[in-house]
Amino acid sequence: MFDALKERLDGVFGKLKGKGKLTEGDVQEALREVRRALLEADVNYKVVKGLVENIRRRAMERSVLDSITPGQQVVAVVYEELMDLMGSEPKPLTISPKPPTLMMMVGLQGGGKTTSTVKLAKRLSKGHKPLVVACDLRRPAAVDQLRVLAESAGVGFYGPEKGESDVLNVIDGALRYARDRLMDVILFDTAGRLTVDDEMMAELDAMKARIAPHEILLVVDAMTGQEAVSVSEAFHSRMDLTGVVLSKVDGDARGGAALAVLATTGVPIKFAGVGEGIDALEVFDAKRMAERIMGMGDVVGLVEKIEQATSEEDVKRLSSSLKKNKLDFNDLLAQFEQIEKMGPLDKVMEMIPGADKIKELKDGEMDPRRIARMKAIIQSMTPEERRSPAVIKGSRRRRIAQGSGTTVQMVNQLLKQQSQMNDLWKKMGKGKGRKKFQMPKLKGFGGLFN
Repeated sequence: MFDALKERLDGVFGKLKGKGKLTEGDVQEALREVRRALLEADVNYKVVKGLVENIRRRAMERSVLDSITPGQQVVAVVYEELMDLMGSEPKPLTISPKPPTLMMMVGLQGGGKTTSTVKLAKRLSKGHKPLVVACDLRRPAAVDQLRVLAESAGVGFYGPEKGESDVLNVIDGALRYARDRLMDVILFDTAGRLTVDDEMMAELDAMKARIAPHEILLVVDAMTGQEAVSVSEAFHSRMDLTGVVLSKVDGDARGGAALAVLATTGVPIKFAGVGEGIDALEVFDAKRMAERIMGMGDVVGLVEKIEQATSEEDVKRLSSSLKKNKLDFNDLLAQFEQIEKMGPLDKVMEMIPGADKIKELKDGEMDPRRIARMKAIIQSMTPEERRSPAVIKGSRRRRIAQGSGTTVQMVNQLLKQQSQMNDLWKKMGKGKGRKKFQMPKLKGFGGLFN
């Protein structure tokens, strides 16, 4: 989401870091570029004004200008101010000590409210028994959409009886349904409109009075830019919001919403939707988001993705292959599948510090289609060929290429990569050369194994 902003800031700070000593004029010029970059990212101009003034005040201190690394000091100031702007610490959900915990999901039509409701329910299902309730009785197919998503996520669903038009009756029925089935978290997916209007707000007021929710979460489309701020203000003034869920953070949005919502409303961003999958919902962490904006990567997020993508069976398989000093194509296929589980490859690469500086990545070496082709090649092999790559000679290579829709050259390349990785595996298994050995550069992997 912050690609354009990150590139602009990277250029600004690159100039500062290249100077041994900074003058006040250098800082002023850099701040003009920072202001321009933030405005282009669709950040509210009042927020930009306050942020830049805070940075200016701290960056102009003699302790910064006279330091040994003034450029780095200014970067640190900007990073800290961005983090404070978005909220220093993640804000957890309020879970009632006396179940059920009741949550209202509100927002405009088309903002991702229904999908975010199910994503949140799925996330909560790891320690709770959630129920999603269809309270949008006006939009055609809204009830069916929530039902289908709930079934795919494996969470409970409650919808109105046929012909029901009173949302308060739906709420009462849902509370009885949840009580009888010991469901301890209930998420109410409310009706939305294309714009904020009195009729919608009146219905939400009535629902709030009936439910007495512990959380009122506004779902905001991150791609709406500055409009997200006005929408947040309108809902908060009427509903007294407890948090915001940013949807579609993985899209081409310029990022202004994330940087401005808390500053303008005082309402914390609690979650961010980072993909289309039901599991693609993350706790919003201002520190990690600021790191990504500043081009520092997100190592913690990367580790979390790796842990989620790796099962106990995967660990046992790799441990077994390490013990026998052999990495075959079955192991390699498992690794490719784990990479795919982590999400879109370009988004994963953004989490690696300095990845945007690697030439191979800019040239498309980490194109996710490469992984798909390599998987296809392995899947076109027989069980014997996967276990013993040495048997794959000329005729077999032609057959594999034809079966996978690739070329013999691509098959040869993958065989060479497997051989290199197998050699490494043997060295690791024997515990030799751990200090001196360097991972070979594998073409097609963007040199990330170096």
